[in-house]
Order: sequence, then structure tokens, then C-alpha cells
Amino acid sequence: MRMIYVCEEKENEVGRKKASGACPYCGGTVEAVDIEGKGKLFCLPICLRFKRKYICSFCSKRLVLYP
Repeated sequence: MRMIYVCEEKENEVGRKKASGACPYCGGTVEAVDIEGKGKLFCLPICLRFKRKYICSFCSKRLVLYP
């Protein structure tokens, strides 16, 4: 229970790019958003993680890619 209050993670948007394809819901353009996540424990940085999310620019739905 105490680890919840001690550990914290902050996410910061690094950049946006136009991705290929169209949204299956509304047909809008798709953007690739790069996100940087920093994990801390007792104010000490533990990990640095980068993620990429795909979001429709018109309806703001998060799109999931399948292999």
C-alpha cells in the first residue's frame, strides 16, 4: 500500500507526426504521438521509457495496431 505513495510516474509528450492510414471510425487522419515516461522512487529516477501511441486527429480515439 505504501509503494503507491512513494512511487510516481510522469508522462511527457515529446512529439507528434502524421502517420499513414485513416481512422476506421470517422475516416480522419492519424497522428503518431511519442511519449516519454519517467519513473521515480523516493525522488530518485528509476527508469526512462518511450512509448508511441496512435490517435485520430478528428475524433481523438486511441487506435490500436494488430500484427
